[in-house]
Amino acid sequence: MELIDRLKGFIHEHDLLETGDRVLLAVSGGRDSMLMAYLFSQLPYDCIIAHCNFNLRGKESDKDEALVREMGEKWKIPVFVKHFNTIEYAREARVSTQMAARELRYQWFDGLSEKHHCRRIAIAQHGNDHLETALLNLTRGTGIRGLAGIKIKRDVFIRPLLFLSAEEVTCLVGQLSVPYRDDQSNFSTQYARNKIRLEIIPKFKEIQPDFEHVMRSNIRRFDEAHAFIQRTVDAIRNELLVPCAAGYRVDKQELGQYIDDPFLVYELFKPFGFNRTTTDDLIGSYHRQSGATFNADHYELLLDRACIFLRQHTHTEGLVLEIEEVPTTVKWADHSIEVLTADCANQEGVGAICERVDADQLIFPLSVRSWQQGDRFQPLGMKGRKKVSDFFIQQKIDRFEKERIPILLNGNGEIIWIVGLRLDNRYKITENTKKVLTFVFK
Repeated sequence: MELIDRLKGFIHEHDLLETGDRVLLAVSGGRDSMLMAYLFSQLPYDCIIAHCNFNLRGKESDKDEALVREMGEKWKIPVFVKHFNTIEYAREARVSTQMAARELRYQWFDGLSEKHHCRRIAIAQHGNDHLETALLNLTRGTGIRGLAGIKIKRDVFIRPLLFLSAEEVTCLVGQLSVPYRDDQSNFSTQYARNKIRLEIIPKFKEIQPDFEHVMRSNIRRFDEAHAFIQRTVDAIRNELLVPCAAGYRVDKQELGQYIDDPFLVYELFKPFGFNRTTTDDLIGSYHRQSGATFNADHYELLLDRACIFLRQHTHTEGLVLEIEEVPTTVKWADHSIEVLTADCANQEGVGAICERVDADQLIFPLSVRSWQQGDRFQPLGMKGRKKVSDFFIQQKIDRFEKERIPILLNGNGEIIWIVGLRLDNRYKITENTKKVLTFVFK
């Protein structure tokens, strides 16, 4: 059959599957997914069908389920069905009904595919879905990536029918006598995608009768352009981002050659969650605001004198841990501090730093927190006191890094140890020391 050969060629061209792979077929009962299930019953893959009953259309939803079960049995493909209380989920999650259905089905697909060892999850979207998605994304301001439409393969998800148009799908289900059910909500212009399909695209076709073919060609070009841009940006990003203790360091002089290109700066930091407004603010502050910070959900940027530092949020501000007894181990951010009554000779591992103190000078509970403005201590070997902020400057520790350094405090509020860097002179071991505590920092 010519159609089967076209499908095989598409799967091979885009490396979607290998012979013998187990595939989860997402089948709603509509013409697209029923055609996909029928075609896969003719192919050398081990398939299962997943059908979601969202209980949104009363008896109509039950009839969809019944058809999928019946045809799964006929095509000898195991069928798994999940019922959802979609309305309640949407209310609790405070999302639209459509978004609730999307989240529910994809969560279930992930779990079901893992349970049954499926290598791929097949979604029955066709070429017109591709076009509608590109136009919908155009209204959302998603940039060139959105204009590239639907990815043929993304993670475990594949879309093996993207080579077919909506007209071809309709024609084929008739020719092959594939039963299906129409969801009447697909014909309501209440939803944005339906409005594009039923009202917007026909208007474009009045101007360009071959609009769908022209747009599919454009989408391929958009996809190629996006891939080229990403390869270029990835190469620049790999050169600019240098790993450091705080996360990454970007030399301002190196970035300076690109700073007048807002699009490129945005693309450089976009994978870390920064939006265009934030990167534009970074550009505006680049030449004049040392010390400015810029935040995304999980990352932050620090504009320093000679560098820009990029790191994940550590959330150490206000984090205070108490040490009430020994021996013990406390976790602070991504560090651990072990308190021992023994020597640290057997505790040193990769990245471990040990410090021994005069136990008789300690007042419990001890505490661990981050640096605070106004902190002072007496560095080991000195008589006078020094501001911790001045000590950090002398040690060339940037703002990001110093926020990640734990400060060990005595019960009387005095600093015992700037952990990993310098002991306070008042707590050193002397010839009069009778009892020693060892701190191991990792």
